[in-house]
Amino acid sequence: MTRQRATRAAPEVRRRQLIDATLVCIERSGISGLTLGEVAAEAGLAQGIVNLHFQSKDNLLNETLRSLADQYESTVAEALTGAGPEPADRLAAVVAADFSPAVCNRRSLAVWFAFYGEAKSRPTYRRICRARDAANERRLTAVVEELLAQGGGAGMDARTIADSLAALTDGLWLNCLMSPTEWSRRRARDTTFAVLESLFPQHLTGRAQG
Repeated sequence: MTRQRATRAAPEVRRRQLIDATLVCIERSGISGLTLGEVAAEAGLAQGIVNLHFQSKDNLLNETLRSLADQYESTVAEALTGAGPEPADRLAAVVAADFSPAVCNRRSLAVWFAFYGEAKSRPTYRRICRARDAANERRLTAVVEELLAQGGGAGMDARTIADSLAALTDGLWLNCLMSPTEWSRRRARDTTFAVLESLFPQHLTGRAQG
């Protein structure tokens, strides 16, 4: 019985190993020049193993992007599970997750921006990125609507605030990637909270502490 469970788990473990190796390779040299041989070497496996589990470079890259999107969603979901009941609690949890080590790290950011750079000519990348962005927009819009009902918002509507927050986050992620000596996760997080405090001073002031 134990051996059967281990056998079933082995393909998923191997796929995870290859996706992790792909992340390293993309961070190092981007997407366009990536080869299955490079991924196999990074993982310490034969190239045939990559072909066995993913069949092609396109499949491997698609699954790598999906894995990154899933990791982001699980990080935010975990943060929301531990948040308080108020909308300000939930919005603060999302911001904290966005600039947590699990999300805002050089490898993840480099890979995200690499895929976004290729999305214009890659419909599958575009769909995955759009799905992630749409889910984030719905989540932010919903919690901002609740906050607006409690006061604040400088006369803006929920969609505008949610879109602005998403754009701010993307810009700060890019700052953290391109200028890591100037932009730490802490500075990026505090900058985001400063904007939110200006919109919702009664609810978000002091949330960046800790």
